[in-house]
Amino acid sequence: MKALACGIDIGAAATKVALVEAGGELVGSAVLRSGVDFAASAREGFRRALAQAGRPAEEVARVISCGYGRKNVEFAHDTRTEIACHAAGAWHRYRRAMTVVDIGGQDSKVIKLDEQGRRVSFKMNRKCAAGTGAFLEEMALRLDLELNRFDQMARRAEQEATLGAFCTVFTATEVLARIRQGTPVEALIKGLYRSVLKRVLEMDTLTQTVVMTGGVVEHHPYLAEMLAEQLGREVLVPPRPQLNGAYGAALLALRELEAQAA
Repeated sequence: MKALACGIDIGAAATKVALVEAGGELVGSAVLRSGVDFAASAREGFRRALAQAGRPAEEVARVISCGYGRKNVEFAHDTRTEIACHAAGAWHRYRRAMTVVDIGGQDSKVIKLDEQGRRVSFKMNRKCAAGTGAFLEEMALRLDLELNRFDQMARRAEQEATLGAFCTVFTATEVLARIRQGTPVEALIKGLYRSVLKRVLEMDTLTQTVVMTGGVVEHHPYLAEMLAEQLGREVLVPPRPQLNGAYGAALLALRELEAQAA
């Protein structure tokens, strides 16, 4: 058996684990809620990924953690920023100059890479839930809808509600007012998606190839289609975009193993 490298991305909302072997092949993974015990979620995610791969923990030669709770992974050999890991994951798949847009549960990032995969710049959203998964979760509560219905409902919208407020609290008030005025819920949801994209676009210009990653685009893929239409060009979404940070961390761990063996 080839030695395994592991990446663990602990976000405020979800913990993601990726196991890779030589060549960057993904052989096991797990996604679960982070909860309030990040160390426990890391251990459980690691256990699930190993079970999926059918491999023992002893074959994992290096573990790198990233994300909000990266310092809570007691068995990690090292940590990296989620910026570096999302960049590594996207670069491995597409290998070109790109802008990576990562929308997570608590924050959003815009990362620019050159033709060699070197980071040119990055921006993060302001300390506000608007433009993140938490924003959509709050709106689902206000609308009394399951969040997993949003994507299909937005696709069915015959029109799009224009929402002026960016703040989560003010947007919720505006949405309730629009409901009283008879605005279709589908139009409101599409308008909420547009609000998320507006927040991304105000962070930085999206140049070169645009790649969207993160849990929000995995569960709301229509966002990528809306962004492509707005930009007038293709927006790439890697397989299992929520796993991209953990996958990138695993690739960085694999790169270090290969450097040690050289």
